[in-house]
Amino acid sequence: MSSVHSTAQYIPVARGSLHYYNPFPSQSIDPRPIAVWLPDSYREDQNYPVLYMHDGQMLFSFTVTKDQDDWGVDQEIDKLIRLGTIPEVIVVGIFNHVSLRSLEYLPQKPLNALKEKEIAILTEHPDPFLPEIPNGQLLADDYLRFLVHELKPFIDRTYATRPGRQNTFIAGSSMGGLISWYAQCEYPNVFGAAACLSTHWTGLFRTENNPIPGRFLDYLRKNLPPPDTHRFYFDHGTEDLDALYGPFQVQADQIGKEKGYTADTWLSNVFPGTGHAEADWRVRLHIPLTFFFHND
Repeated sequence: MSSVHSTAQYIPVARGSLHYYNPFPSQSIDPRPIAVWLPDSYREDQNYPVLYMHDGQMLFSFTVTKDQDDWGVDQEIDKLIRLGTIPEVIVVGIFNHVSLRSLEYLPQKPLNALKEKEIAILTEHPDPFLPEIPNGQLLADDYLRFLVHELKPFIDRTYATRPGRQNTFIAGSSMGGLISWYAQCEYPNVFGAAACLSTHWTGLFRTENNPIPGRFLDYLRKNLPPPDTHRFYFDHGTEDLDALYGPFQVQADQIGKEKGYTADTWLSNVFPGTGHAEADWRVRLHIPLTFFFHND
């Protein structure tokens, strides 16, 4: 990998400090910005867990978002640290490429497993949201290869991290929720916990004539990592796109139970009246973070 340069505080944050790498080079995916948030208490002679989050431009400051809203990750995590609810943690925000987001975040192996008759259904009932499916080339495996083999080694080399699975977490919302559970299933020796908020189980904007959720659930049933070494957090609201997710989340929760996950390792929440936006995810970010670290 070529040299990587950081510009601190390029993105304004209310708490902690932020290092901004733009572009972060890659041989696996198109280069894009990476933002690394450090808590106020960060010291080189300590070691910190690391949380990797998708849609990095939506995490820290509304000044770089498309809809003038953000997760407020710096403020929420700083508050939890000050309360003693969680330990100090480093956050790595991976920016998305808007035009490639669906191709990079849709779990690749489940969609590659679509049968001919299922592809025919998608062809007969096209969805403008995903014109690339099933004819386009999915990029999720390349995206995860970048995270695991390029980005994470750089983070562990550059910052004072605890690089083991039990201290490496991944999180995202909507399609970012999809790629988070897929990452932990594909790389169970790398990620120890995944937070999947408003998980976009449908892949499309509809449930009828849609074989995609079934393929996602089939993959989960076959590829969930051991419950004694991993944790999963899921949630969804009941409004907007989130109104589609309930039946599929119930099935995913049942699969987790069948595979031996318990309340200590699998948490699934429903938030009535909430929708599909950064403001919704911001107010409940503390729940998966607390879940990751409980009993530690």
